Amino acid sequence: MSGARDALDLLDRGTLAKIAAGFAVAFVLLYLFAVGIGIEEIRAELATADYRWLAAACVSTAVGLVAWAKAWHVVLDVVGYAVPFRKLVVTYYAATFANYVTPLGQAGGEPFIAYVLSRDTEASYEDSLASVVTADLLNLLPFFTFAAVGTAVLVARTSLPTQLEPVAGGLVVFALGVPVLAAVGWQFRFRLGQLAVRLTAPVVRRAPYVSVEGIRTRLRDLNGAFERIAAEPRSLVYALVFSYIGWFFFALPLYLAALTVGSSVPLLLVFFIVPASTLAGLTPSPGGLGGIELALVGMLTVLAGIPSAAAYSIALVYRVACYWFAVAVGGLAALFVVSRS
Repeated sequence: MSGARDALDLLDRGTLAKIAAGFAVAFVLLYLFAVGIGIEEIRAELATADYRWLAAACVSTAVGLVAWAKAWHVVLDVVGYAVPFRKLVVTYYAATFANYVTPLGQAGGEPFIAYVLSRDTEASYEDSLASVVTADLLNLLPFFTFAAVGTAVLVARTSLPTQLEPVAGGLVVFALGVPVLAAVGWQFRFRLGQLAVRLTAPVVRRAPYVSVEGIRTRLRDLNGAFERIAAEPRSLVYALVFSYIGWFFFALPLYLAALTVGSSVPLLLVFFIVPASTLAGLTPSPGGLGGIELALVGMLTVLAGIPSAAAYSIALVYRVACYWFAVAVGGLAALFVVSRS
C-alpha cells in the first residue's frame, strides 16, 4: 500500500483546503449568475429536459477520454513501455480526476499526471512526463483545428461579434504561440536544461535528498525519452488520429446538451464554442468551474441567439456530461488505482 500512502501524502491539508475553497467560490459564482438570469426560468427549462440526450453526452465524454488514453498508450509504447490498454485507461481516468479537481490543474497538471502514471506502471517518471507532454501537445492540434473550422464558419456566414473578437484573438495567439514555443524549446533544449540546473542549483545544494548531479541525470533521461518519441513519426501520426477522435467526442456533448433542453446549436458552431470556452478553464478554480459555464452562456447567447435561461441550462447539462461525469468516474478510477498500488 505504499502507492496509497504516496497518493495521500499529495493531498495534504493545504491542497484539500485550496480545492474546497475553489469549489465554494465557483458554486457561489454560479448561483449568483443563476439568480441574475432567473432561477425559475432555468428550472422551467430543465423541467422539460430529455435526459436521454444527457446520457448520450456522458457516453460521448467517456469515448473521448478513452480515445485520448489510446493516444497516450501509443506514445508510451514508443518510449518502451507496453502497458496493457485496459490498465492505462483506468490510470488515465484517475489522472483526469486529479487534473479536474485541482485548481489550475488544467493549466499545468502534467507533472502530477506523470507521477500517477509512473506509480501505476513500470515507466520511469521521466518517460511518463515525456509521454504526457507529447500527448498533450498532440491534443492541441485538433483543439486548434476545430477552433479554426468554427471561426472560419462564423466569419463566412456573418461578421464575428465585437465582444468575441478577444476570444478569437486568444485562440489565434495560442494556435501560433504553442507550436512556436514547442519548436524553440526543442531546438534549445540543452541550453534550457543547463539554465534550469543553474537556477535550481542554489536551492538543491541545501536540500538533503536532492543533488545537482541528480537533476542533470533526470534531465538527460527526460531528453532521451523525448528523442525516442521524436524518432517515431508514424507512431505520432497514429496517436494524432486518436487525439482528433477524442476532441470530436469531447465537443459533441455541447451539441447533445442543447438537444437535452429542446434547443439546437449547429455542430460547426460547437467547434468554435468548445475550444473558446476551454480558454476559460485557465481560471483558478477546479476544472475551470464557474468560468467555463459563464463563457458558454455568453457565447450561446451571442452566437446562437439562445435565451439566457436556456443557454445557462445547456451549459449546466454540458458540464454535467463533460466535467462532473468525468470527475465521478475518474474518482472511482483513482480509488481503484490507489487500492491496487
